[in-house]
Amino acid sequence: MGKTFNINGDCKPGLHYMVDLHGRLDIIRSMVDQGQYFTINRARQYGKTTILRSLDRFLKNDYLVISMDFQVMGHACFESESLFVSAFSAELLDSTEAIPDEIKNHLCTFAEGCARQITLFSLFKVLSRWCGISQKRIVLLVDEVDSATSNQVFLDFLAQLRGYYINRDRKPAFQSVILAGVYDVRNIRRKIRPEEDHKFNSPWNIAADFPMNMSFSAEDIAGMLESYENDHHTGMNIQNMARLLFDFTSGYPVLVSWLCKLMDERIPGSTHFPDKTSAWTKQGCLEAVKILLEEKSPLFESLTGKLSDYPELKKIIHLLLFQGQRIAYNPDDPAIDAAIMFGFVKVSNGSVAVSNRIFETRLYNMFLTLPEIQSTDLYQAACRDKIQFIQNGRLDMKRILEKFVIFFDDAYGDKGEKFYEEDGRRYFMLYLRPIINGSGNYYIEAQTRNMERTDLIIDYNREQFIIELKLWRGEKRHREGEMQLADYLDHYHMTKGYMICFNFNRKKKTGVKEVFVKDKLLVEAIV
Repeated sequence: MGKTFNINGDCKPGLHYMVDLHGRLDIIRSMVDQGQYFTINRARQYGKTTILRSLDRFLKNDYLVISMDFQVMGHACFESESLFVSAFSAELLDSTEAIPDEIKNHLCTFAEGCARQITLFSLFKVLSRWCGISQKRIVLLVDEVDSATSNQVFLDFLAQLRGYYINRDRKPAFQSVILAGVYDVRNIRRKIRPEEDHKFNSPWNIAADFPMNMSFSAEDIAGMLESYENDHHTGMNIQNMARLLFDFTSGYPVLVSWLCKLMDERIPGSTHFPDKTSAWTKQGCLEAVKILLEEKSPLFESLTGKLSDYPELKKIIHLLLFQGQRIAYNPDDPAIDAAIMFGFVKVSNGSVAVSNRIFETRLYNMFLTLPEIQSTDLYQAACRDKIQFIQNGRLDMKRILEKFVIFFDDAYGDKGEKFYEEDGRRYFMLYLRPIINGSGNYYIEAQTRNMERTDLIIDYNREQFIIELKLWRGEKRHREGEMQLADYLDHYHMTKGYMICFNFNRKKKTGVKEVFVKDKLLVEAIV
């Protein structure tokens, strides 16, 4: 059986198509050589375990690497100091055979609960002794380090680890300590109830920065696709496909692999994509995106769950999605910090933006399909009118704009400017959602998102539509907007585009008209 694209667990070089990690491993190796203590904290399914296991193999010739996973120890092991020391010792014994007999005997007595003192202090005395007599310097890797962070014994373990690391010039200690998880050691406090002040102790100020970008670049993706193409000979345009995958995922590792897996395994053999050659195209990628957005997965469930756990996070996401509001990056803002930590947003040019188009569309779908939203008149009207907008499997976008203008003017025509600024775009997307549901998706072009202008890109049955949503700022600005849209259509190699302009003037004339700008046909709706 040949290699596959993997979306569950760590990627293994002999089994899975992977990006080349050597550049990243070289960077981490230099940090290990310098004896640094640091955390690799990234959102779920961001390749942390794959990096750690690859690093284990990368370092083994020069270091003794102890690789552990706190998740497999179970929560019960963190309920008391003795239980933790016993479980930790058992995991150490399983992690490597290169343990001197003297150290192994001590660890066995800890693991079996036979030691006279089963304490963190006694455990670290043995670990320090091991570091002192080991022929190779020892590197400690701990994955899922935040799996039991609400327990005091875990924090005491971190405090001991920190103490030995700081005093490594006085007594033997690990050469380097690498902790991986969603929560950084320095923000693990977010998992602790605020009233438990006694848990705010020393571990927070020790870990070094780990600034390495773990997302995949378009070049990374192209390298992985080249390996795949050598095996399957689909005839794909590797560079174009890599760029398309990056545009949808912003290099979020599991999303890249997920789309590739769909194009490799599920899309070929379907009605419109009879083979791999037809699947590895732009249309095949759009089909993969549609399928992915309809899937259930722990990743998406985790995202939506965090919105319930962190109301301030939900507020930020809502502002970004529906109001195009620029939110400056502030490292001291706990809501922004949480949004970055959980993978919702990224920092781009000093501002916060939703991490990728996949997450953005999934979040739009979540907000626009809440029960209270689906019961609105606008949503219900779109459901009733849906059949008239689909002709021979194609979307009649002009007709959608015409009906939206009529319904919106009747329902909300007497509202004020503040209503339009905050809700106009959201209401069009709300109207659009049930019409394209099941056959299409939409996303916002990040480069044009602001308070005055948003470009909405719709994929429906392998056809794309560009719709500019903008606020009326006078005739001159309107003409400039038309030129911008025409230029944007050039970028997408399209000759037809759409514009919805929310006009506050009481004497405005609502309706839909067609105009030519350059060589482009623009269908414009005035609301």
